[in-house]
Amino acid sequence: MYHFPLSLTSSMKAPILVCLLLVFGLFSQAENAKPHIILVMADDQGWGQMGYQGHPDILTPHLDEMAAESLRFDRFYAGASNCSPSRATVLTGRSNDRTGVLNHGYPLRLQEKTIAQALREAGYVTGHFGKWHLNGLRGPGVPVLETDTHHPGAFGFSEWLTVTNYFDRNPLLGREGKFEDFEGDSSEVAMDEAIRFIRKHAPDSPTFTVIWYGTPHDPMVASDEDRAPFAQLSERHQHQYGEILALDRSVGSLRSALREMKIEENTMVWYCSDNGGLNGFGPDTMGGLRGSKNTMYEGGLRVPGILEWPAKVPEGRITDFPSGTVDIFPTLADIVGLPETSWIEPQDGMSLLPLIEGADPSREHPLPFRHDQRGVLIGERYKILSQKGKFELYDLIEDPAETTNLIDTKPEIVEQWIAKWEAWNETVERSAQGKDYPEGKVDPNQPERRFWHDDEAYQEYLEEFQKRPEYGDWLKKRRGTKAK
Repeated sequence: MYHFPLSLTSSMKAPILVCLLLVFGLFSQAENAKPHIILVMADDQGWGQMGYQGHPDILTPHLDEMAAESLRFDRFYAGASNCSPSRATVLTGRSNDRTGVLNHGYPLRLQEKTIAQALREAGYVTGHFGKWHLNGLRGPGVPVLETDTHHPGAFGFSEWLTVTNYFDRNPLLGREGKFEDFEGDSSEVAMDEAIRFIRKHAPDSPTFTVIWYGTPHDPMVASDEDRAPFAQLSERHQHQYGEILALDRSVGSLRSALREMKIEENTMVWYCSDNGGLNGFGPDTMGGLRGSKNTMYEGGLRVPGILEWPAKVPEGRITDFPSGTVDIFPTLADIVGLPETSWIEPQDGMSLLPLIEGADPSREHPLPFRHDQRGVLIGERYKILSQKGKFELYDLIEDPAETTNLIDTKPEIVEQWIAKWEAWNETVERSAQGKDYPEGKVDPNQPERRFWHDDEAYQEYLEEFQKRPEYGDWLKKRRGTKAK
C-alpha cells in the first residue's frame, strides 16, 4: 500500500490521491485494452524466401528486423498446400475440408463462423484488403462485386477493398463492390489502404485488419527499381524477388505507421504465407525442405511465420513449436476473451497465447491437414502422410527434409499415428456432411466453383477487362482453350 509522506497536509492528500488513481487507472486500462490485430499473408512465398533464413539473393530487411524483435516461428504451417483452403483455416480455425473449401477457388460456406464476425461482435472494426478467393471464383483477380453473396462483408468485414484472386501492379480493386483503379506495386497499394483504415478507426476502437497480398504469385510484375538488385539473375527471378522486395517494404511502412500512431505496443502483427513456395526457383525457395506448393511435404506446407506484439513479446524469440494458420482463430479468441458461441466445433487449432507469453506448451492433438484427397498429421516429432492409398512416416526432428520414410521401420509408431489419422478423418467426414451446423446438413445453395468470365455478373465488364494487361491475354487463352 502507498503511504503519503508525513509532511503532507490532509488538504494535499486528496488531489494527490486522485492523480494517483487516475495514473494507475490509465495503466490498468492500457494493460487490459484489446489489442489491435493485423493479419498479413503473402501469396506463394516459400519458407526459405527470407533473408533471415539465409537465402542467397532475396532481400527482406524489414521482415528480418521484425523477426529479430518478435516471435519467429520456424515450424509454422499453412492450413493447406494452396491458397483458398489456407484462407478458410485462418477465418474459421477449422481444417478446410470441414468448411467446404476443398481446393483453390471453392467458396467458404456461409454456415461457418469466422474470426471477423466474432471480433466485430466484440467491438472491433474489421477490414479486409487484397486477395479474397473464398467466393467460388477463379482466374486472375477482378474486383469483388457488392452483389456477390460471398464477399468479405458476408463473413464479418465492415470495410473491404478486395479482388477475387491474385493481383499485380496497377490493380483494379473493389471497395465494397465499387471499382477503384490504383497505380503502383500491389502489396504497397493494399498496405497503404490498410494503414488508412487503421488511422481512421484506431483512435476510437480496436481494429482487426486482414491484408492478403497477391504476390509473389505467378505472373510476377515488379518495377524496374525493384528488379535492379537482382540484375544478374533471370528475368523471372528478377520479377519474383522484386515483388518480395516491395512486399517487404510495405511491411516496413506498416511498422513505421504503427509507431507514428503510437499504438505499436499493443498491436499484434501476424505474418505468414498461404502455402509453400513455387517450383522453378531452386531449393533455397523452400529452405531445403522437400516438395513445394501443392504437395503435402514440408516444402508445400511450412511457411514463414512471425508474430510481433511488443506488449507480450518484448524481445526477439525463435520457436520450433509446430503451429499454423489453424491456430490463429483460437489464439485470438483466447486473447480477446471471445465466448464459446463465437466458433463452430470441432476446432482444429489451439491457442498459442501461452507460447506467446513465454511458456513451453505441447499440442494435445497433432496439427491436421486434409487437402485434395491427401491427409497429414504433424506432431512435435512425427508426421504421418496419407496419399495415393499409402501412408508415409517421417521424423521431422532428425529428418526435416523427409528423406527417409519410416513406415516399415517404426511399426508401433506407425500404428499409433494411423489410428490418430483415422479418428480425426472420421470427424472431418461428419463435418463434410454438415453435422457441425445447427441444421445438421450443408446448405445446398452454394455458388459453384467457376471462372469469373463465365459468371453472368461479370459479362458487362468483359469488354473493358480484355483491354487490361492483367486480364486480356488470360481471356484470349481461356477462350482459345474453350474453342478447342
